[in-house]
Amino acid sequence: MMDFINFHLMPGIILGSIYALGGIGISMTFGILRFANFAHGETMTLGAYFAFTLIQLTGWHPIAVLPFAMILTAVVALGIDRVFYKPFRARPAIMLVIASFGMMLMIRSAIQFSWGVQLKSLMPGIQRPYILFDALRISPKHMLIIGSALVLMLAVHVLLSRTKIGKAMRAMADSPELARLTGIDTEMVIRATWVVGASLAAAAGVLLAIDTHVETMMGFKLLLPVFAAAILGGIGRPYGAMAGGLIIGIAEELSSYAWIGNEPLLAPGYKAGVAFAIMVAMLIWRPSGLFRGKVF
Repeated sequence: MMDFINFHLMPGIILGSIYALGGIGISMTFGILRFANFAHGETMTLGAYFAFTLIQLTGWHPIAVLPFAMILTAVVALGIDRVFYKPFRARPAIMLVIASFGMMLMIRSAIQFSWGVQLKSLMPGIQRPYILFDALRISPKHMLIIGSALVLMLAVHVLLSRTKIGKAMRAMADSPELARLTGIDTEMVIRATWVVGASLAAAAGVLLAIDTHVETMMGFKLLLPVFAAAILGGIGRPYGAMAGGLIIGIAEELSSYAWIGNEPLLAPGYKAGVAFAIMVAMLIWRPSGLFRGKVF
């Protein structure tokens, strides 16, 4: 039982926390701006590389540089929106989707040109796990990941439920036309959406880098599970993306557990297929997602 918790359930929660942070940005961008941002994965990668550079300059802990990496990533996202996405905003959504594909390749190429393609580490060395209740093992970095993800998700909850801009974002996600008629500054809401989405994407990238390493394809590899999390929870529903991310992460890890006999139910290499299968099943069974999001 403890092997199940230590080697499958806990890694699923850790991975799901990272998916949840990335999924919130996808869900909000899709819900408010009405297009699928395929450059979101590269935004995660960019945040991780910003954190790596800040660590090299300051020698600080990755969690200490995380807020600054989030700010830098948000500034870049605002610049990209103003230069590349805003001119297409009144055009058909497919043009924005294609533009995001191009932006994905541009950001990846810029990262490879600036930092190279070699693997990098934010937290080198091996950490001894904490042992709780004489059996439960959890690494210090995993406690940091779960704690940071919970704090950020709580911050999103406070933003959406207690602040004026958060309520405006929810109103625009429900009906942009009605929000505009009621006097909401839609351009301000769009900017806030990019700031929140890019900041959380950067945080997801940094937390993933803490758990593994920094490399130029890390965000692209997360793109499918993050989209699956957003669709599972419901497009335009940040709380749904949180739940969807945890479900996808746990499902991926549990798929490699030996449920029947002594062999894994699925080989670890097929974990991404689990996310894809859940996403397709949800689109067929309930396109609005668990939290009844938007259907376009």
